[in-house]
Amino acid sequence: MPTIPGEFMQKPSLANHWRQDITAGFLVFLIALPLCLGIAVASGFPPMAGIISAIVGGLLVSRIGGAQLTITGPAAGLIVVILTSVQTLGEGDALAGYRYTLAAIVIAGALQTVLGYFKAGRLAAFFPASVVHGMLAAIGIIIISKQLPVMAGVQSQGASILSGIAALPHSLIYFMPQIGLIALAGIVVLIGWPQIQQPLLRKIPAPIIVITSGILLGHLFHLDQLQPGETFIIPKDVLFATHFLVTFPDSLLASFYLPDFGKLTGFSFWESVVSICLVGSLESLLSAAAVDKLDPEKRYSDLNKELRAVGIGNLVSGMIGGLPMIAEIVRSSANIDAGGRSSWANFFHGGFVLLFVVLFPDLISTIPLASLAALLVYTGFRLASPQAFAKSMDLGKEQLALFVITIFAILASNLLIGVLIGIAAKLLLHIGRGVSLGNLLSISYQLQASGPNSWIIKVSGAALFSNFLALKSQVASLADGQTVIFDLSAADLIDHTVMEFIAHYREDYIARGGRCEIQGLADLESLGDHALAARQRR
Repeated sequence: MPTIPGEFMQKPSLANHWRQDITAGFLVFLIALPLCLGIAVASGFPPMAGIISAIVGGLLVSRIGGAQLTITGPAAGLIVVILTSVQTLGEGDALAGYRYTLAAIVIAGALQTVLGYFKAGRLAAFFPASVVHGMLAAIGIIIISKQLPVMAGVQSQGASILSGIAALPHSLIYFMPQIGLIALAGIVVLIGWPQIQQPLLRKIPAPIIVITSGILLGHLFHLDQLQPGETFIIPKDVLFATHFLVTFPDSLLASFYLPDFGKLTGFSFWESVVSICLVGSLESLLSAAAVDKLDPEKRYSDLNKELRAVGIGNLVSGMIGGLPMIAEIVRSSANIDAGGRSSWANFFHGGFVLLFVVLFPDLISTIPLASLAALLVYTGFRLASPQAFAKSMDLGKEQLALFVITIFAILASNLLIGVLIGIAAKLLLHIGRGVSLGNLLSISYQLQASGPNSWIIKVSGAALFSNFLALKSQVASLADGQTVIFDLSAADLIDHTVMEFIAHYREDYIARGGRCEIQGLADLESLGDHALAARQRR
């Protein structure tokens, strides 16, 4: 019995939907190109590294992956991990840090491949939702803090993340007007373009308008010749950027770099490996699962196969100088909106990226860094928007606390330690509620047949993010078209992660022709205003 219906379905042939997939692949390419460049530059990698990642993700991962509609390529969520790795491993030498980080990407890709073979895709559920959302919000805040100086034409200040954030107001006062105007134009486009009602204009992706306007303004302001002007007295601790356009190699072959495994035995190297593997795997699995919910044909991804494919893609990308990749949610949503029908849309997206850099490499060198920074700041804001805090508050004050703890832990330390602190805080919260140490890792439930093709799943004690994998595997093995009843009347505590899982399982099971009910919720008190907030016995 497959874990998820349709999980092992054969991929559609190219002949089935090639027109729709080519069209969708082209539109996704228009969105992906500027983001690939911006993510690479923000990560401390050469711009071509993002292009390599998109090409490998499209041409290779699409053919061996387990998802139909996901678009694979570099993602903003990995900027923080990669930039930290470059700075830490390079110790001031950017090129050395880049090559050491490529080695970390290769090892991380190999680990992801092994994890996929050992069916570790389900382990994404072990990370509580509040901690994952806090991680994403922290990444958004860090991206904003790193890219705002680029939008102003100045260099980022501060040795640590928090000191860099504290130095922003002082640095941004002395912005370069030309650079600031280009960045502001990009932000205005990103906010205003979705409001346009004209159907033909709406089909043009906003990132392409941002880049086009940036190139035009860059020519107007002669950015290739621009020197930082001192129109007023500037403090010595404020440094202007030294260049304002994307630096792109004249030869495509000059873009490829080999990894350097010289720090293979160092602790910092393995910290980078674990961070890349953890964040990349988690984002890929969560994104693939989210895209499945948007699939008009209600297909489901083989998450283990997808994790293996992404791991192989990262191994190949790291070997030739590229960024790590994930199954990216924004581009995948755009793929669905554009009419993509199969994984061939991802393939064509990678093909169009390759074709563009072969035919028009000189055009890339005219793109202002401020335009790419505007794209990333907008992306960062979406990750750390006030709505993200409001959603956590709806889930309950405790969930908001975990969300905020994770954010501050990441900002004060690093992403890996911050996530571990968030998980530890969640476990301590459950212990404080009286959950035994044994129940933290082991769930108590019974699967009973209540009639022909009818099952009751009776849960008792605490059902938590840390113990519900056995329950998840059990219900995934039930055949379609039956009756499944979750009886929670004997449960003492159901946390938000499990509530979310049960609700989504019910929705999916009904969509596949079955009947699914949840009983016993009336006996549990909701700990928040949201329908899927944690619940505890009164």
